[in-house]
Amino acid sequence: MDDVVFRSQRKRGRIAVFLSGRGSNFMAIREAVRKGGIDADIGLVFSNKEDAPGLVKAREWGLETLSLNPKLFATREDYDRAIIRELGQRRIDLVCLAGYMKVLTPELCDAFRHRLINVHPALLPSFPGLHVQQKAIDWGVRFSGCTVHFVAAEVDMGPIILQSVVPVLQDDTEETLAARILVEEHRIYPEAVRLYFEGRIEVRGRRVFVLEPGA
Repeated sequence: MDDVVFRSQRKRGRIAVFLSGRGSNFMAIREAVRKGGIDADIGLVFSNKEDAPGLVKAREWGLETLSLNPKLFATREDYDRAIIRELGQRRIDLVCLAGYMKVLTPELCDAFRHRLINVHPALLPSFPGLHVQQKAIDWGVRFSGCTVHFVAAEVDMGPIILQSVVPVLQDDTEETLAARILVEEHRIYPEAVRLYFEGRIEVRGRRVFVLEPGA
């Protein structure tokens, strides 16, 4: 058996959500927090775009928001160091990427190792990157889906936490398949966050194990 390299701790935590657009997965996580399904508070909603619709919605809900313009920083590393400082000041326990359309630097990934998760609209490790629903259709796969995973410096290659399978229909378009996958994203992303703060996520090697309650 691989050695345990990480285990989440049962605690009431603080979440930062990163988004670049409407952030529908942010809204799913926020709803789960509001209903008490996730034992955490959303301590920050962050965007690289000041006018991101998800940021506007967060302000309407009274959540703390922050936007930093990447163009005001000399390098990607400088930008992510500024983000690390902001997260540290707010005592953030877990960062959830929700349609954040910037590749993170290794420094940010390392600073929040096993505290940074993302949802991807494919069954990783198949179809990393962009336009993955169309890739699934073009390859003729019978099943696609979505993956919640820890974020590593290599894009879409961190340890897998949860997955959900969605059939690919013969008459699917990129849009219809994406819409059905999104329903599952909204289900398993909050579930992964819930398990994280229940102390039930354990990483052994590059495999993630979901522990039984009280284990």
